[in-house]
Amino acid sequence: MIQKFYLFQRASCLLVTMLLSVGCLKAQEHSGYKLPPKEILELVDAPTTPSVYFSKKGDLMLILERPGYKSIEEVSQPELRIGGIRINPVTNGPSRSSSYSGIKVKAVGKGTETAIKGLPENVKIDGVSWSDDEKYLAISVVGKAGISLWIADLETMEAKPLTGEMLNEVYGNSYTWLPNNSLLIKAVNPNRGSQPKKPIVPAGPIIQETSGNAAPSRTYQDLLENEYDERLFAYFMDSQLMIVDLEGGMKPLGTPNMIKSMELSPDGSYVLVEMIQKPFSYLVPASRFPYDVETWSIDGSSKKTIAEIPLDEERPTGFDATVTGPRNISWRRDEPATLYWAEAQDGGDPKMEMEERDVVYTLKAPFTGEKKKLASTSLRFGGISWSDDDFAILNERWFASRQEKRSLINPSNPDTGQKVIIERSYSDIYNDPGDPVYTTNEFGEYVLLRKGDKIFMTSEGGSPEGSMPFLSTFDVKNKEQEILWRCQAPYYEQVVKVLDDKGQTFVTSKQSTDIQPNYWLVNTKKRIAPIQLTYFEDPYPSLKGIQKELVTYERNDGLNLSATIYTPKGYDPEKDGPLPVLMWAYPREYKSKEVAAQVRGSKYEFTRLYWGTPLYWVTQGYAIMDRTEMPIVGEGDQEPNDFFIEQLVANAEAAIDYIVERGIGDRERIAVGGHSYGAFMTANLLSHSDLFAAGIARSGAYNRTLTPFGFQYEQRTYWEAPDVYFNMSPFMHADKVKTPILLIHGVADNNSGTFPIQSERYYNALKGHGATARLVFLPNESHGYAGRESILHTLYEMNEWLDKWVKNKDSE
Repeated sequence: MIQKFYLFQRASCLLVTMLLSVGCLKAQEHSGYKLPPKEILELVDAPTTPSVYFSKKGDLMLILERPGYKSIEEVSQPELRIGGIRINPVTNGPSRSSSYSGIKVKAVGKGTETAIKGLPENVKIDGVSWSDDEKYLAISVVGKAGISLWIADLETMEAKPLTGEMLNEVYGNSYTWLPNNSLLIKAVNPNRGSQPKKPIVPAGPIIQETSGNAAPSRTYQDLLENEYDERLFAYFMDSQLMIVDLEGGMKPLGTPNMIKSMELSPDGSYVLVEMIQKPFSYLVPASRFPYDVETWSIDGSSKKTIAEIPLDEERPTGFDATVTGPRNISWRRDEPATLYWAEAQDGGDPKMEMEERDVVYTLKAPFTGEKKKLASTSLRFGGISWSDDDFAILNERWFASRQEKRSLINPSNPDTGQKVIIERSYSDIYNDPGDPVYTTNEFGEYVLLRKGDKIFMTSEGGSPEGSMPFLSTFDVKNKEQEILWRCQAPYYEQVVKVLDDKGQTFVTSKQSTDIQPNYWLVNTKKRIAPIQLTYFEDPYPSLKGIQKELVTYERNDGLNLSATIYTPKGYDPEKDGPLPVLMWAYPREYKSKEVAAQVRGSKYEFTRLYWGTPLYWVTQGYAIMDRTEMPIVGEGDQEPNDFFIEQLVANAEAAIDYIVERGIGDRERIAVGGHSYGAFMTANLLSHSDLFAAGIARSGAYNRTLTPFGFQYEQRTYWEAPDVYFNMSPFMHADKVKTPILLIHGVADNNSGTFPIQSERYYNALKGHGATARLVFLPNESHGYAGRESILHTLYEMNEWLDKWVKNKDSE
């Protein structure tokens, strides 16, 4: 009888553990979702600022209204987790996508905004697309039984349905405009039949077998597990391409298949189609399943096979590893119908020493000739920015050294060679020349905006004073950069759309510490005052007056660090004394001390809140140390993670010393927290130091032996670096934790490596060694929390934890 009672008690305890905060040594809690303090609640429910989407010409802007957080009821709708993707089986679309609730159209430089009329009440818009002539908008609408396509006429501002709820958005894009204002859509195969039913009796054992070849694979979530999953995956991927005119007339293109993606050629004559094939895999997600690549003529007269890509289960280890054979097959943007792709010459293995690591090939329509070599790379191919037949920029990268290279190539005459124009560390923000600005060509495709040998660039403008974005030209002939416009203090302003071919008229997004981001029209030629285009209101009036500083300080080895400090309105350290502190951070790896020491962010950015920010607690009397830099540096042949613990603790010590010496923070009342890898950081700091009063770790991974083929930016496997995996695993050091720690995790976490079992097992280890810990599992939540109830409860838990163990530490 005693044994039966013990088993029942233990089973009940484990069940409730997976549902709410747990602890078998204490009574279980069944109090439901709770709310944080009123000040935090009001900030969470603040109006959401609309998104802005510009037309290709830049003369029109869409203002896309966004709803607030979803209810837990919405988050808890039916969901299939198969093949590394998450599907809403009712809508044939993704289960966790965001949506828009309305559309307004505004002419740039004019004051009027006009709402698109005719859309369904309480509409859920998951995408919009301009027609080539920009007279129409295609709008995908999520309904109760599927996803439909609507069309809005921008002359009448009226929308109407074009199809029924038939789009298939399980994987990849579902519609694209054709030049004649008809659309190519990816629809659910109308003849696919009924959804397969799960068998009551299994067909047999599940068997996997290796051929003896090495097949290392990182830790993925939501993989296929059995034959039934395979049938479900094939069922929901089953699609039919169709051409739809503006009156709703339809005709099929090609035959049904498991269509992974479709991409229209610039002239609209062909569509590049990727189709998933069997065998499926139980080790890797659908993105690495076998697939065929074909070109279909849009009139249905021809079909050509370009490549047959095999199952990608045996890729070498390392972030610079890739597949053999053709990859990244796409259309040249500057020609009517020419394909290009890369092929690894090193077998995809970064350990191979090669001068020519990747080769780029092209193939013109009708795709019956031989492929032609366009260029080669010494690093890994990273794409091409096209301009015309005589000018393109080849991009390549190498993760191990954090190196990037950009070269000028002549597509019409590859034999003229490649001229390197930029070679640098891509982590170096102080010397970042920026990214190219694009315009559209005669095909409506995005190509480089250039003036002769000069290309236009926008950069974050990193500097020791913080980011000051700029617009420039970069001369590819002499490698000289000329800054045309730069953000000026006390604002943080970025160019978001260049409107002319001289870089004199453009749209910026402008903000400051207490001014909400809005869009402005700038004309540097006429030197007239910028014109404000949008008037989005400050959604957080209660935060007016809070103080923000971008600060720098030194680590014990002289490395420069930075953080952003927020303090309550009117706070004065000399008059008010030190405050309790919440330090929030996310570690990053670097290959250079100079780069690691660079200041990131801007002190002029608007205080923008989201569900996971620590800034809510500035309303509760805390000082917030946000974006606290936690660099881990390994130079040359050294790997950063060989020094993870010692550098992590040194980072934290430097941050604490700074805020305490400023008189802002109370050394005895400082909490540390983070999400994902920041949670991993938090647990490590509590294992290897006694610097903090409490810790908060959300959705982390704590046992690195459960991610044995690499994690975050660690390329080595467990067997190559067992000491690193052991030393960096908080689970292995659970006996050292003496600081109270709050663990929060979504039960449906979909992030690679951060399985919910990571928090469950770590909590059990902490409990077994007498640590003070609390574990909260959020039902149906993924790696990022989406349900309003879940978010508010998370903030409640964090607030209670901080008040008990930090603000009111040692009080009775």
